[in-house]
Amino acid sequence: MSSSGEYGVQARIFGRVQGVWYRAWTEKEASRRGLRGWVRNRTGGSVEAVFAGERTQVEAMLEACRIGPPAARVTDIDIQAIEEYAEGGFQVLPTI
Repeated sequence: MSSSGEYGVQARIFGRVQGVWYRAWTEKEASRRGLRGWVRNRTGGSVEAVFAGERTQVEAMLEACRIGPPAARVTDIDIQAIEEYAEGGFQVLPTI
């Protein structure tokens, strides 16, 4: 947790999460919750995201990510707390 009282996590989402609008859904949901960070596809088939903001909103976003958009089938999420994260809004980054 940062000194400003905000909370940040990095998450890797596994399952059927590419080709199902998962990134666009994540951007919309995170922005709606007032979170900062980013989301991107990984070449191995997972989705990676950073969420930063009020702890309750970050936790709510992680719970929503366990379901995702209608066509997604999430099998697992690996979550790690982080100390540093980008300022600004929420964005979709290129695949790595």
